[in-house]
Amino acid sequence: MTITEPPRTPEQRKADLLGRLEREIDIWVATADAGGIPCLVPLWFVWHDEAVWLCTRLTNPTGRNLRDGAQARLAFGDTRDVVLVDGEVRTYPMREAPSAAAEAFRAKTGWDPRTDHASYAFFRVRPRAVQAWCEQHELPRRHLMREGAWAV
Repeated sequence: MTITEPPRTPEQRKADLLGRLEREIDIWVATADAGGIPCLVPLWFVWHDEAVWLCTRLTNPTGRNLRDGAQARLAFGDTRDVVLVDGEVRTYPMREAPSAAAEAFRAKTGWDPRTDHASYAFFRVRPRAVQAWCEQHELPRRHLMREGAWAV
């Protein structure tokens, strides 16, 4: 395979990332339990107030891992346009979820978990590290955020 496009600048990668966070609806969520057993699932999300907001049941492995481990790795699905987000997780039981975040989630996905089963919870993933690249030639300078601060 021949790469014909020039590499994007870090500033363009950040702009592309923020655009994806606004328009995409699904994101891969990777977690692990206390024994290190991994779990990877796609979930709906919304980018709100500089964080990714997810919703799932506290009774499933992903919900338990998010709550108990308080960290996750998020990714978009395309292997030729990679985005990896490592973040710290805060769990919000349904009655404690910030209304603005819950409403933003409902507006984007069309689903309001607040009217669904009581075992659902919201999870705020605050990014600590972000990497983004297209193809090998963008691997240098792929780190857009480190230690919670934008590098761009």
